[in-house]
Amino acid sequence: MIDLISIAKTEADGGDLFKKLSGLFVDADIKPKGYPNAVVWQGGNHDGKVRPIAHSLTDAYALIGTIAAIDILGLPFYAVPMWSQYRHDSKLEALAWFGNIPFTSIKWSTAGDAYVNDSNGKKVVVMGKSGNAPLRTQAGVYCNVRPYGPITVVRSMPCLPYSQNKEKFSVDKSGVIHSEMNTPGVQMAYANRLFLKLVNDSGSIGRVATKPTQAMEDGINAGIHSWLLKGTKFEVGRKYAVDPYEEHKDKIENIIKLLPKNFKDGMENWSGKIEQHISDTNYGLLIWDLINQQNTIVFSTDLDGDRLTDLLADISEPLRSFGGKVAKHIGKDVNMQKIWSEMGYITGNGRDMTSIMHRMNGPAIHEQTLGSADTMLLRLLNGDEWVKGTKQPYDPRIHFVLIRDAYVDANPENKELHLWLERSLEIFDEIYSGERPGFIEGYKSLKETIKPWGS
Repeated sequence: MIDLISIAKTEADGGDLFKKLSGLFVDADIKPKGYPNAVVWQGGNHDGKVRPIAHSLTDAYALIGTIAAIDILGLPFYAVPMWSQYRHDSKLEALAWFGNIPFTSIKWSTAGDAYVNDSNGKKVVVMGKSGNAPLRTQAGVYCNVRPYGPITVVRSMPCLPYSQNKEKFSVDKSGVIHSEMNTPGVQMAYANRLFLKLVNDSGSIGRVATKPTQAMEDGINAGIHSWLLKGTKFEVGRKYAVDPYEEHKDKIENIIKLLPKNFKDGMENWSGKIEQHISDTNYGLLIWDLINQQNTIVFSTDLDGDRLTDLLADISEPLRSFGGKVAKHIGKDVNMQKIWSEMGYITGNGRDMTSIMHRMNGPAIHEQTLGSADTMLLRLLNGDEWVKGTKQPYDPRIHFVLIRDAYVDANPENKELHLWLERSLEIFDEIYSGERPGFIEGYKSLKETIKPWGS
């Protein structure tokens, strides 16, 4: 058994977490390309039958929840130290180590505004905040894919209508904010192509959520989309009044020149239904798509994609509540959660929404945001996870779900592994059914019940 409380206390007290954790693992047999001094650990059963995945060891429950899960499962893995203090101490180079590991990976997003110690022991806000933006840049991420219920949002990560470049950002004496967008057009093209591939492969309707009429960047984005559609079998329903490829042809051709020569190979046989909407319109359309259970793929910029996924995460609860109000109005006392499920809807409260970042080179990075992780961990350290009966202990199920998804992604043909992962999740659900155990009690029960891979 690993002393998880000791690890949590070391982190909370600002102790030597690196020393504490390095004793749990051995140095890995790999290094990310271009980083010979990178710190990469490995563990689990490297039996040659399972392709490993890589973990980011970040903060709070994302840290000890991951350590508990990998200890219980015994699958082969690599791990990179990436908690707030270590990201800061390494001047964000740890993000580059993780982002360039050539394995399917899991990245936790936590503690965007955490305080850490600088070299003089002074408390400062962690460099790079949550580290998401610099990680994407280092890893060559061009989009993330967020499926939820019938709707999948393809969010073009480089399409940032705000500055990521501190040197170009300023506020003048009049209070006007100046920034410069730094969107790599090549990565924009990759995101557009993935969107069309998902529409082709799934048979879902494709909706484009850009605003080429107002934003120059979106004009380029929509123009690349228009160029990719040429020579394909896609049917375009609603079209932009002006072809953005023709409007920005010279600029777009400069991007096309940088793409691999075979970039459009095979696309001549792709087909499906595409609707080109102004980004704002999609908010209402997606609510209708959710109600009508219309399978939909949406292509969006980073900012609009964030808003659309927030909408998807938040809208189901109000719809259920409204359904209950209608039922009550006509004199029915109903369980809307049960009816929602009986009607075939599968969306919950958004906490189970997955996110997969795609890199131009290398396999995908599965990501998850763990809200209030530091607050929840304080309850454990204070000795009352239930807060006098007002709270539930932390539920580590998301760790096992993410790990399952990442290993299936990395080992698509390994049916034995798939079945073992599903059985492990079933065991988890058996132990966590009814009254939820405390975090350490749950860890002990899972450790005793789940037989590690290869044992």
